[in-house]
Amino acid sequence: MLLHRVHLNPRCREARRDIADPYQLHASLCRAFSPPEQKCPAGEFLWRLEPETDVAGQPRILVQSRSAAEWSRIEIPGWLTEADAAIDLHKRLVLDTLTAGKRFRFRLRANPCVTRNGKRIGLMKVTAQEAWLQRKGEQHGFALPELAAFDFADSEQLRLDVRISHEQLLIGKQHSGNGIRVYSVMYEGRLAVTDPDRFKAAMANGIGHGKMMGLGLLSIVPISS
Repeated sequence: MLLHRVHLNPRCREARRDIADPYQLHASLCRAFSPPEQKCPAGEFLWRLEPETDVAGQPRILVQSRSAAEWSRIEIPGWLTEADAAIDLHKRLVLDTLTAGKRFRFRLRANPCVTRNGKRIGLMKVTAQEAWLQRKGEQHGFALPELAAFDFADSEQLRLDVRISHEQLLIGKQHSGNGIRVYSVMYEGRLAVTDPDRFKAAMANGIGHGKMMGLGLLSIVPISS
């Protein structure tokens, strides 16, 4: 797995278009991973538009891919101002020796939802959003620490030690003209690995729905013992 940090030029019209439309941004990024005459391989990369800009005020995108990117293929003058050197996550995070109990700080923009009558419905309440992430942790080999919290009745209860922010309805437009709407939130906090193989698979494949809209990328930083 390779991690790339790319910086877009807010003065470029096409870059501004892509920042406003995650579906189009995904299409632009696809060009870096496949020749023009080929379709981008499914699951080739995950990405996330970060809420913070870089020191120059430029939008930043994290891209995690299975193969090296060729940014020159995007061929939009001025779209990209800089691409940092790719990071080999297997080496940086020593994933080949990952064991249960290893702790990380994490960031994940995702689509917490449930399916009812064949339709996905976004979860708006914080407790439901936390429960969704907890279920995903059980499914993907990690656990989230809990802290004591107090409700308005001063009764103590356990809540996940996770911050939820940047709630947003992502709106994209396909080339066919059909619109895409995906509810998203940003999760940040700490986790502990419970099943290394399932956890590494979640890192590689992403978590939840809406990956073409910039969701599902689980980025982690080790916590020192």
